[in-house]
Amino acid sequence: MKIRFSILPVATMSLFLATNALAQSTPEISAPSLAFKLTPSYYRISDGNNAADLNLRANYGDNVGWIGYYRDRLGFQQARAGYENHTGLGAVRLVLSAQAASRGFWGGAANAEIGGDTFAIVGFGRTNLRDYYNLNFDPNDAITLGAGTRAIRNTELSLYMVRDDRLGTGQRVTHLIARRAFAGKQRLTLDLSHKSGQRTAGNTVVGSGITLTDDYAPWFVRAAYDPYVNFTGNRMTLFALGRRF
Repeated sequence: MKIRFSILPVATMSLFLATNALAQSTPEISAPSLAFKLTPSYYRISDGNNAADLNLRANYGDNVGWIGYYRDRLGFQQARAGYENHTGLGAVRLVLSAQAASRGFWGGAANAEIGGDTFAIVGFGRTNLRDYYNLNFDPNDAITLGAGTRAIRNTELSLYMVRDDRLGTGQRVTHLIARRAFAGKQRLTLDLSHKSGQRTAGNTVVGSGITLTDDYAPWFVRAAYDPYVNFTGNRMTLFALGRRF
């Protein structure tokens, strides 16, 4: 599962999760607190090269940092670290992020929500094209365009496309995400994705995937399926169990 992906989708998803609180916060100012999220993940790959990943994320006010470690069955391993900053500029909610990893990888991205309860989604990312093993499977030397809304009570909907604009692969992944908060501390997130574009082997693939996350603070569980992970011929099933503290 050798890929050239970095942080654009991670930053985009973080934008949806973190700026929701920003958009709905009250004028009262309180001191920021330090919060962590630990996510162990297991990747079951159809070619047998299964993998495990451990990611620790820390939030402090508008600042987010993370470290992670990946290892597959064949012995490839890679460590990573990253940082992102969330800034509210009136109707614009901006996330700037950067990430580096062993084996010489680095990348960066800028993503934004523009609007109020209903908003536009725009993003741009670049890497140095070194191989990188990550928690997501969208092209990263890419642009992101879409829209979302929080006008429905306790619900957030977003539709956006991540499209390669650098390597000429025609790779694009469209996400439809529905997030629903329930009584107490439970939240469900459904991510339906559809991808098309050139495989690393040269031919074109078209397929759809699904990710479901059940969050019941402080715990969460996630399962995902992708029939052409990283635009290869491999099927991937992802399992993750994490905790916030």
